[in-house]
Amino acid sequence: MLPLLSPDPGPLLLVPDAVWLPDGPAEDHAVVVTGAAFTDVGPAARVLRDHPGLSPVRLPGCALLPGFVDAHHHLTQSFGSALAFGEPSEIFRRVWVPLEGALDEESAYVSAKLAAWEALRGGFTTVADAGTRAPIDVEAVASAARDAGLRCVLGAICNDADDSGADDVLARADKHLARYASDPLVHPSLAVSIPEAATEPTLTALARLAAEAGAVLQIHVNEHLAAVERSLVRHGLRPLEHLHRLGVLGPHLLAAHATLLTPRELALLRDTGTAVSYNPVASAWKGNAVAPALLMAEEGIRFGLGTDGTRGDAFRLLDAAETAQRLTHGLASGDSSCGGGWTWLDHGTRLGADAVGLGTKAGVAGVRTGVVSAGSAADFLLVDLTVPELAASHDLPWELLRRGNRDQITGVFTGGRLRLWHGRPLNWDGPALVARARELAADVVGRAPIVRVHKPSTEAAR
Repeated sequence: MLPLLSPDPGPLLLVPDAVWLPDGPAEDHAVVVTGAAFTDVGPAARVLRDHPGLSPVRLPGCALLPGFVDAHHHLTQSFGSALAFGEPSEIFRRVWVPLEGALDEESAYVSAKLAAWEALRGGFTTVADAGTRAPIDVEAVASAARDAGLRCVLGAICNDADDSGADDVLARADKHLARYASDPLVHPSLAVSIPEAATEPTLTALARLAAEAGAVLQIHVNEHLAAVERSLVRHGLRPLEHLHRLGVLGPHLLAAHATLLTPRELALLRDTGTAVSYNPVASAWKGNAVAPALLMAEEGIRFGLGTDGTRGDAFRLLDAAETAQRLTHGLASGDSSCGGGWTWLDHGTRLGADAVGLGTKAGVAGVRTGVVSAGSAADFLLVDLTVPELAASHDLPWELLRRGNRDQITGVFTGGRLRLWHGRPLNWDGPALVARARELAADVVGRAPIVRVHKPSTEAAR
């Protein structure tokens, strides 16, 4: 049994069996956590010698991993879940927009906190939220993430193609960037639902604002064939080509999905330093294609792994990332490795953090996550290596990719604080949140003008 660590912040000297460094797991290592950051990481003998005033907490049978980064999420869609299962693509028009439109401050908060807890339970310490369409102050979402203990790159929707004036949208974007510029857990981001949802001058201006602030601009790009065809009809260009013409591509842009890419578009991503969120579960559940992530990795295109709110389980996401590449590319070419376990672990942690603006060149708040190193945010997991799935491991990266489970996560830390122990929050009432979520979800879904193609599965089966 591991000792239950205190949820209160304070200097910690942890000595697990293995510490996951940028180049893989290292035995006989230790870390020191002071405040919100790692202040020392190195060989256990040296760290113990350099910190004689700290009592070491030994964690036998345990690995210390950086927390995973979900590069694409929709926190206020958690009440919908199975409403989208088995539905044709572009469900945002028939399900998500109506659902979010029916949320109020309380239901948006509870929905987001429910999603945040699920993410933390699944090993994600950071999520990039692509913005809510709920008619609320986005602080409800920020508060939910903060109260749950989840680090959040929080998008503010800046659409203006329908009825919002460009000046009003840009003023709100400026205000959002300033509002969370120094928040310890919430990092501001700008968002446009899809390229056609914002006017061309606004897209250009938002890209400039994001770049100047060191923030990311999130846009769903090339997710569905219908969106690509609409862009061709309207502009004579595919979505990424259109954004490039407007000067929107660059290191500040996080292009969500990017599944339907031509060789020219791949070159544009590479040459501009644009980042992508690769969302393999979303492709399997509701997409038209799978992003060519292995090719992106070989070409040096920046990308992280995203759930798109499908399920908050980092280990299953890693497995899906590799499996999708194996099914779409590896089988046909005889590639039995498909990037190896390390590729997907890297893109789920440190490279995912880079994609959402919290990497080596940290964003607005100067926070770096996704890696266990001195000076980085102390966002990490304690993973039990004594479970049957991992006890006989000969290659930990592959084992975690193929056999890792969220029930193997003993502790989850963000900002140096223990947030979950064996999946349960320590300083707030999880069961009460679930009970309230059940009540609110029934009410919200009952009121929302959601249109589904299929009946619920039990009805359809009968």
